[in-house]
Amino acid sequence: MSLGTFLSAPEQQGSIADTTLWIVTVAGLVLLLAIDIFLTRRPHEVHMREAVGWSVFYLLLPVAFGFYLWAAFGGTASVEFFTGYVVEKSLSVDNLFVFMLLLTAFAVPAALAQRVLLYGIVGALVLRVIFIALGAAALQSGTWAFLLFGLVLVLTAAKVLREALKGDEQHVDIDSMRSVRLLRRFIPVTGDYRGFRLIVREQGKLAITPLALATVAVFATDIVFAVDSVPAVYGVTEDPFLVFATNAFALLGLRALYFVLQDVLAKLRHLNFGLAVILAFIGVKLVLHWAHGVWTWVPEIPTLASLGVIIAVLVTVTLTSLRAERRDRAASEPPDRRPAERSADH
Repeated sequence: MSLGTFLSAPEQQGSIADTTLWIVTVAGLVLLLAIDIFLTRRPHEVHMREAVGWSVFYLLLPVAFGFYLWAAFGGTASVEFFTGYVVEKSLSVDNLFVFMLLLTAFAVPAALAQRVLLYGIVGALVLRVIFIALGAAALQSGTWAFLLFGLVLVLTAAKVLREALKGDEQHVDIDSMRSVRLLRRFIPVTGDYRGFRLIVREQGKLAITPLALATVAVFATDIVFAVDSVPAVYGVTEDPFLVFATNAFALLGLRALYFVLQDVLAKLRHLNFGLAVILAFIGVKLVLHWAHGVWTWVPEIPTLASLGVIIAVLVTVTLTSLRAERRDRAASEPPDRRPAERSADH
């Protein structure tokens, strides 16, 4: 399926969006990305007040868009959008954690971190568009795509759960990344960062900076997350426009959200358990949807029920993570301090 067909024939794909809505949405996305590029044009550390302000803005934006969908297209489209957005946002938080590990592994200066994140977000959006178009083409070819997407998500959930049960701290070995090894083999790398520059000329020869390596590594992880996230949101809605919108809104605020959650991400120790449950749940939902098309007596899971399950899972793993963090912090305190603190509380 070509991009032109993808945008110009929404009625063939059961989409609520016509060409005008696609153009307006994509133009708004490009404008927001341009603003982000303008804001990051000069290296600077992002302070909490700035990060919180932009995070609130990017959280209110999809809420407003969801209410617009409700007014223009009815409750079904709005519920599907909000459900897909919650799924994509939860997966994006896990994406942020990997970004944090990569930035640490490459020792990216704090002043340059937001530009690397912006590169990663742009790369993720491009990959999402490609995978969304491929997913729409697969769904048009037959209901077997629902079964395939469902099995992919169930297998991914099993992988995430297996890693979570190991209890090992997640880490990134940049030397083992094929993309990084390939670049280092053919192109010399400078020993230090050169601002926002990705390519420099040294002694008459071209060389790349560590910022380029970090950007390539982030882009490589984007591919992995796109494989998981696009089938996940297709488990909520079959509308390519809503799939694109949920991905776009979930990714837009990641740069600012990273600096808000930087200290919190490591404390969400049960997040992967929750993501495994969510991915498995949506995978089962897709398999049931496929089975319902073959045997009508097989039940389907309503989208509104899916939204309730997803929110319940996220709230549960957040609360259990915070409780485990407090318990470990209390256990690590010297015994002679605990009574004093308890008496002080009274």
